[in-house]
Amino acid sequence: MPRNPILSASRIRTVALDIIDRDGLDGLSMRKLAAELGVQAASLYGHVSTKDDLLHEVAGGILEEVDVSGFADGDWRHGLTMCGRSYRAALAEHPNIVPFLAYGPAHREASLRRLDVVHGALVAAGWSRREATMIAAALMYLVFGAALSSFSSGFSEDQSLYRDRYPNLDKAHLLPSVARELDHDSFELALDAFVTGLATRAPR
Repeated sequence: MPRNPILSASRIRTVALDIIDRDGLDGLSMRKLAAELGVQAASLYGHVSTKDDLLHEVAGGILEEVDVSGFADGDWRHGLTMCGRSYRAALAEHPNIVPFLAYGPAHREASLRRLDVVHGALVAAGWSRREATMIAAALMYLVFGAALSSFSSGFSEDQSLYRDRYPNLDKAHLLPSVARELDHDSFELALDAFVTGLATRAPR
């Protein structure tokens, strides 16, 4: 058995993501990461240059779960739907890192490869380059909005808060109990409306 723990880029990313999932973005520090790996902080820098670089690598691993294969058959509607669903699912597993991802693709290879596929498929379908950029951005707005918060969980289970003052929200206290289902269905509604609405403006 080696006296010192064996480090690898993969192990560092895994433990870093565990910390983010548990303690949030602000809870990750190179010192804490090193402690959980059982090494000195200086040992990390042979594998990652900075905390920011590490976050990009962690984010890249998450984004590998985003499926853009739906664009392969030339159907941009199917491609956007699959991409949106898989993107939301990937972020739902790690909501604490969403604010970091929301800043944009930066130099992340996983982000740029997927954006390249999306942009190329939309342009090939007849959308202008500007429109393709706007569509990709709009899809990200939709996905990140869904991943950052739960609308349904934001209500109190105390019926008295709504019953008398807000008669149209007399059932709002029931929303937290069905939040997961309702948030999913709400996202599906928005995604369908987004893709269907684009179809009415699609190039002929």
